[in-house]
Amino acid sequence: MSVLKTLKLSAAAPAVSANDPLARAREKLLGQLAEQKEMVTATLEGRAYQPPKTLGMRKDAQGQRVRMEVNRRVRRGWFQDEAGTTHFILRVGGKPMPLQPGKAAIGIGTLDKLPAIIDALINAVRAGELDAQIKEAAVARGLMMAERRKKAV
Repeated sequence: MSVLKTLKLSAAAPAVSANDPLARAREKLLGQLAEQKEMVTATLEGRAYQPPKTLGMRKDAQGQRVRMEVNRRVRRGWFQDEAGTTHFILRVGGKPMPLQPGKAAIGIGTLDKLPAIIDALINAVRAGELDAQIKEAAVARGLMMAERRKKAV
């Protein structure tokens, strides 16, 4: 008896992941917000937040290539103004993402309120409330990268 005849064959194919730039930017922003939440939680607990990063290959004493793990630098998304009020800024492509025209910062008051604000922002991103701002920031980032590539050539 043939082995193929004993198997249950089907015409199913794996689902193709959409190559949607908005979905990629949204997922990246969600990751950054989760990282900011971890960082503010660590700050409130009085400990340092140092996520690991695997570096490329280096040679050890025997001349063998090994991977090294180092602490990754993460930019804080919050700051305090002269009055001592804490503000939070979302960044896309390293630049502040305006939530309304001319307004990129969210006034929080004190740092202990920031985790709840980040949770609200995560829910807003998942619900698609910030899609227009994310798309605009991603387009601006794409234009900036295209200009950079032109100068390099």
